[in-house]
Amino acid sequence: MKILFKIILYQIHDISRSRWILFYTVFYLILTYGLIQFSNDQSKIILSLLNVALMIIPLVSIIFGTVYLYNNKDYIILILSQPIKRNILYLGLYLGLVIPLVLSFFIGTLIPLVFLSRDILFQIPLLFLFITGLFQTSIFVSVSFLIATWNDNKILGLGLSIFAWLLFSVLYDGLLLLMINVFQNYPLEKALIGFSILNPVDLARILVTLKLDVAALMGYTGAVFQKFFNTNLGTGISIFSLTAWTIIPLIIGKAKFSRKDF
Repeated sequence: MKILFKIILYQIHDISRSRWILFYTVFYLILTYGLIQFSNDQSKIILSLLNVALMIIPLVSIIFGTVYLYNNKDYIILILSQPIKRNILYLGLYLGLVIPLVLSFFIGTLIPLVFLSRDILFQIPLLFLFITGLFQTSIFVSVSFLIATWNDNKILGLGLSIFAWLLFSVLYDGLLLLMINVFQNYPLEKALIGFSILNPVDLARILVTLKLDVAALMGYTGAVFQKFFNTNLGTGISIFSLTAWTIIPLIIGKAKFSRKDF
């Protein structure tokens, strides 16, 4: 455990000096400050933060994670020459990247709220926004590590990372709308819930949106989601699904990393 903590602390120290982490934090500072200045509606502020975060967090996490692992190949080879288990190194690299990214999102969002809109800090939807932000970072860094571990070609790895982001953030919803349009005469309630669980971005969006009580704006689909996801069982299944989305790619990537020939 001491070796793991040392690796994590070194990675956090190294990444904290990166300009990209600073830009990432400043971006959320400016975004949150601007939203508070332009709107006094707490629900609108949280919903706007959610919409931006669900586009930016997966993109930054998956690209930064992929590039980070490729660029640190020499460092990885050096560490592997020491009596350190590969599983420990992989987990240390992963947590050493996830923690700074999550802290950047939290700090950049919380500072304007603390000084300009303290009432919103006690809202349950904001808590779920931070929970989904944590999961989105963990999931997409996990996926990025899996991609970078399986592919030695940096260009191919980056291409796959961008495609994965497009699939979950844009293409998946388009395919889902196409399916709804084609099979509109059939009962699709259970299928829609199942397909939403298979996409961590959609799942996070639904969780936070329903806590804002705006499901009525989503029509019949929103009523179906509210009936399931707004229950204790639905929330539990959602958290479990997001956890599985984090752990499964991490386990597969760690297994591949343990057998990888550097």
